[in-house]
Amino acid sequence: MIPPKPTPRPDKVSLWAYLRLFRQDILSAQPARLYHAWMAEFRTPFFRSYLANDPKLVNLVLTDRPDDFPKSTRIAEGLRPLLGNSVFVTNGEVWKRQRRIIDPAFEGGRLRDTFPAMLAATQAAIARMPLGEVEVEEPASHAAADVIFRTLFSIPIENEIAAAVFSEFRTYQRTQPILNLAAFLPVPRWFPRFHRPATKRAAARIRDLIRRLTAARASAIAAGTAPDDLATKIMTTADPQTGQRFETEEMVDQVAIFFLAGHETSASALAWGLYLLAAFPDVQDRVAAEAALIGETPDFSVFSKLKYTRDVFREVLRLYPPVPMMVRENQRPEDFRGRPVKPGAQIVLSPWHLHRHDRIWPNPDAFDPARWQTEANRAHARDAYMPFSAGPRVCTGAGFAMAEGVLLLAMLARSFRFETLPDRVPVPVAHLTVRARDGIWLKISRR
Repeated sequence: MIPPKPTPRPDKVSLWAYLRLFRQDILSAQPARLYHAWMAEFRTPFFRSYLANDPKLVNLVLTDRPDDFPKSTRIAEGLRPLLGNSVFVTNGEVWKRQRRIIDPAFEGGRLRDTFPAMLAATQAAIARMPLGEVEVEEPASHAAADVIFRTLFSIPIENEIAAAVFSEFRTYQRTQPILNLAAFLPVPRWFPRFHRPATKRAAARIRDLIRRLTAARASAIAAGTAPDDLATKIMTTADPQTGQRFETEEMVDQVAIFFLAGHETSASALAWGLYLLAAFPDVQDRVAAEAALIGETPDFSVFSKLKYTRDVFREVLRLYPPVPMMVRENQRPEDFRGRPVKPGAQIVLSPWHLHRHDRIWPNPDAFDPARWQTEANRAHARDAYMPFSAGPRVCTGAGFAMAEGVLLLAMLARSFRFETLPDRVPVPVAHLTVRARDGIWLKISRR
């Protein structure tokens, strides 16, 4: 069984058809030829977009000259009600200052320090897992949110505020298109951004809840009673260049993106990982057998023992990268593969296309964890594998996300057997992350 790609679209469709498809589901708007092309141009009356699949172009934009290709404000506007001025949407010196404060929380031994909280969330996910025919995106989201709250604020998902944030985010996630209508129009910053009322209400409620958590933590820090978790580390870290720390609203912005990036993306990857284990029982049995060797209460050394599971999770992220596309905007005239690109163009970098590109990966649509043990495929990964982006803007929690995904996948496979349902084959679509159109339904039983 080979995981399905989105339904192919004609190579040429009208602007308005593209606009409609992009708002409903970016993945379904992609013609089959884009999984073979090194570059493609998309024109609107107001701007031009260039899909860059050539690894040299990707490296140029993300690694060699990132300051010349800042994040597109057209994309950021759609997420601003929730994320404010967070590190996810900022550029330039503001972004650099934010990363100088945030990055130390994820450096060195911090992953080891957060492991007990990550393990506790995994054990709680096992205890909560329903049996029978189950839509697994929901328990995957629950588990990922639990990891975030335990590691960030030292509270479980059952905490009143944590549970409320999780509930509100489910509303937000389903009402927020990946592209806001303003992304297609040449409108000034003061012009209304056409956000859906339900999206704005959910974002406001989430931010108010996060504000309460942040204010309580600030008080605990002042009193000397704050736990040594990620929130405390970030809130007490000063920018080494200016000596400034995050103000309350700045911290609300950052916590919002930590929750979105750390929960939504991990939930997407875990749900697709469970689906692929169900679709390939031999892989599932091997993951379960590997996990059986780590004991009931593993310590941080577990990750050195879960080598096959790590390859499985890498392959999950290749086929179903949680963030399917990233958009940058060039600041000066460029030449892309002999084609002039004017300033202000939108440069689309797509893990979804790169990870399935038929000129880069052998048998690109096949689920094959063994590919990660070959030198040829490791070389492909260096050129065309970026589930967490790349370069200076690589996700600061990439190592955290990999550890979380491997641990959850291994321990869930050890405890349960997952089977596909023939009449419920999931179709990937893009909301904030890659999800399934009608959910991912599996049959779950205890091992």
